[in-house]
Amino acid sequence: MSEYSRSPRQPRKKGSAAGGAKGRPGAPRGGATRGGKPGKPGKPGKGGTAGPRFAGSTKASQPTKLPERRSAPEVDVHDPEGVRLQKLMAAGGVGSRRVCENLIEQGRVEVDGQVVTELGVRINPRTQVVHVDGVRVNLDEDRVYLAFNKPKGVVTTMNDELGRISLADYVGNREERLFHVGRLDADTEGLLLLTNDGDLAHRLQHPAYGVLKTYIATIRGPVQRDVGKRLREGVELEDGPVTVDSFRIVDHQPGKAMVEVVLHEGRKHVVRRMLEAVGHPVLELVRTEVGPIRLADLKSGRTRRLNKAEIGALYKAAGL
Repeated sequence: MSEYSRSPRQPRKKGSAAGGAKGRPGAPRGGATRGGKPGKPGKPGKGGTAGPRFAGSTKASQPTKLPERRSAPEVDVHDPEGVRLQKLMAAGGVGSRRVCENLIEQGRVEVDGQVVTELGVRINPRTQVVHVDGVRVNLDEDRVYLAFNKPKGVVTTMNDELGRISLADYVGNREERLFHVGRLDADTEGLLLLTNDGDLAHRLQHPAYGVLKTYIATIRGPVQRDVGKRLREGVELEDGPVTVDSFRIVDHQPGKAMVEVVLHEGRKHVVRRMLEAVGHPVLELVRTEVGPIRLADLKSGRTRRLNKAEIGALYKAAGL
């Protein structure tokens, strides 16, 4: 029997012997009962001595020692042609070079899923992934992450064949090729994320990753009592059922109301269609949040760069 599956040795009861009851060295392993009859092998007899305890036992009086979990095999993440890890971390906004060295020595840094504690490690920032305390660090200085407050009337495309005002009129002069995370129809305004990180953009807009989007909608009122319940339980649209993650009334006005809708769906016009399906057509619609990123006080038609903490939060939300 392995030492990892056997419980610690219990003190021997007075009068007991290794083989069974006192004076009966040949008694069965289960011990003797009060009446002298042997108990079942491997189980305690009535009033007898219990057999060995195995891992998984829940008896409080006899704690068990579970088998030690085998650690994952170590992988050499060092790239002799790469850049020192602490230098890349500092450039990625984690902190000063000395702070980054402390984080490495404390075992709080992972490279490609491998904990690194040595200061001499070099890595390739374009091919390797670094996490600090579970949050990914952006090491590629060529990556761009922007928040854009899309005005009403602007179409979500970089090249509109009909000549309408598009995203190109606001960010078309940039050298990087930017992807927009999801779409907002021309009549919807608010937060749109722009990036040249294709993997992140894909995950943020794919419903399978569950990244929430928050909208503030002005709808025709008054709002019926069961609207929130119906939306949370799901409504049937022409392209299938849809549910919201949360719904609440923000404000009431004569003949209309302002509501907050949170969902991870990304289908075309999904917010407008689902609210109309429950009898409340949308008058105005603004997206205020995408995952951890908020529109806040960003003015219409303006862009801003996401900071390091926001980028790390986006990676975490997307499971990267």
